Amino acid sequence: MQQRTLWFLAMLSAALAVQGGPRALAQSSSERGEWRSYGGDKGSRKYSPLDQIDKGNVSDLRIAWRWQSYDTKLKKENPDLRVSGNFAATPLMIGGKLFTSTGLGLAVAIDAGTGKTLWVHDPVQYGAPRNRGSTSRGVAYWSDESKERIFLVSGQLLIAIDAQTGEPDPAFGRGGRINLSAGIPRLTRYRWTSAPLVCRDVVLVGMSMSDAPSTKEMPPGDVRAYDVQTGNLRWTFHPIPGEGEIGVETWENGSWEYSGNANVWSLMSADEELGYVYLPMTTPTNDMYGGHRLGDNLFAESLVCVNVETGERVWHFQTTHHGLWDYDLPAAPILCEITVDGRRIKAVAQVTKQAFCFVFDRETGEPVWPIEEREVPPSTTPGERTSLTQPFPTKPPPYDRQGVSIDDLIDFTPELRAEAEEIVSHYVIGPLYTPPSVRGDGPEDTKGTIQLPGSVGGGNWNGAAFDPETGMLYVPSVTGPFVADLVKGDPDRTNLRYTRGRRRFIVGPQGLPLMKPPYGRITAIDLNRGEHVWMVPNGDGPRDHPLLKDLNLPPLGQPGRASPLLTKTLLFLSEGGPGMVRTPPGGGGKKFRAYDKATGEVLWETDLPAGTTGAPMTYMHGGKQYIVVAIGSREHAPEYIALSLP
Repeated sequence: MQQRTLWFLAMLSAALAVQGGPRALAQSSSERGEWRSYGGDKGSRKYSPLDQIDKGNVSDLRIAWRWQSYDTKLKKENPDLRVSGNFAATPLMIGGKLFTSTGLGLAVAIDAGTGKTLWVHDPVQYGAPRNRGSTSRGVAYWSDESKERIFLVSGQLLIAIDAQTGEPDPAFGRGGRINLSAGIPRLTRYRWTSAPLVCRDVVLVGMSMSDAPSTKEMPPGDVRAYDVQTGNLRWTFHPIPGEGEIGVETWENGSWEYSGNANVWSLMSADEELGYVYLPMTTPTNDMYGGHRLGDNLFAESLVCVNVETGERVWHFQTTHHGLWDYDLPAAPILCEITVDGRRIKAVAQVTKQAFCFVFDRETGEPVWPIEEREVPPSTTPGERTSLTQPFPTKPPPYDRQGVSIDDLIDFTPELRAEAEEIVSHYVIGPLYTPPSVRGDGPEDTKGTIQLPGSVGGGNWNGAAFDPETGMLYVPSVTGPFVADLVKGDPDRTNLRYTRGRRRFIVGPQGLPLMKPPYGRITAIDLNRGEHVWMVPNGDGPRDHPLLKDLNLPPLGQPGRASPLLTKTLLFLSEGGPGMVRTPPGGGGKKFRAYDKATGEVLWETDLPAGTTGAPMTYMHGGKQYIVVAIGSREHAPEYIALSLP
């Protein structure tokens, strides 16, 4: 009966896709066994229907090939180059080739069967300055009947590259590139680490910006769309509205004129059939003090749907009013089809740092389940005025711990609990949305607010994965308490009344976590019902600590930024790379695992040469299914590991 039900759901899903026409088919994930967008498809589902690797043979997975980042070769030739081990790029696979980017701003094509480098596009060879070598999450692909193009963001440049040769497309911009620094008020240097998004005939880019500005004046985080053929600017969406625009009244005292950020630093999604693009916006200047920008501050920390042809806002929902917690929308919105109370809905699901999953009708913006405005604590910081309420989804439930109380503290032994209580007695604690507080220098002064989830807590850029056959959403998350402390701004250095302080993760007793476990987890959510199905820790965590090893504890979870990969048969998840990105103490690990999608049981695990730094992907080539993931560390050069069956 179960097999018939799954077969029926698969056929229904296929029929619905066909009804949507060619664009709907383009939206689906890799019907030819390819991986054409960063998240598998433009709806960012991180799902593939491939099933060659399954429960019965996953334990036979072996390393098929390894590809060391081309940056390492360049560093050998020029030892002064800075090459990061944080290799965050997820490759695309089209036509037997992998296409990817590197931290030094290169685009590379790799043979999908052997890992051999086919071509390298180094913008320096075409007169561009060397990228500073931070990281990049990948590239975008576009084709028509005569051309195939790879779009790369390298430093301040958006570059169109011939997918066959690696040469720049001379018809795009000037010599194949455009300068993304142009046209943004107060912007001195453009940077972005996420992958561009192609929808219909435009390519979209966001931008990365500092969380710790030295002044209240910052560039606005405009999102821009360029013609894929010519590079001409088609439209700009302003997350901070100007005079006469919708939302400007939410920036009191004219603060829209100088405030900045509210950018898209993460990944975007698109529905090509509807012609809509979904933008996950972030916090405005600055992350923890809003006294210079009173009001709700639209469209910061909002999910915004725009028309891809014009850039006009279709609908929006603000997930945090007047943000003070660095609760950027960190991950690509996930486009999914779900059935709620017998009604089929084209939905969009947005996971957040505060461990909420907001679910909307992606055509209208109507919440699938009610979202309640609930009272939250006020701020005690001079000049600050918090929103009286914040939005709380009634479904699904939060997928990680929210807020801090004495009952949340570690309690494996009475001694650990007592020490944990002593630690938190020096801080402000409270429910979700307890505001940051001013750190004092005296022994009796507060050291700030313990915020949970912290700025790296809950969900993050690693996102979630959606199964179109079952309607299940799989969300990795981190339990990482974080100190939100403010200090008075030095008028000789800043015109900000208050700036962020140490902004650190807080450690618990004896170097253990402050809170109860799990510290890293994966939660399975049925989006048809808005209910959790299972939750399991991801990794062992500190259960081998000298104070815990004799307690015979179950897995406690690793607090690492781990990205999921979902196939027809299995859920794959790593522990995230230790030490490469800002994570709570003890975060990350070298394990890569396959989970049973129905139960969360670990079916297989292996140690990789280093922790994973990017989101895994899968494809079929030469009759064989491959899984590829980026790894790296401060000690291990960045590379791809490709796994397959013997």
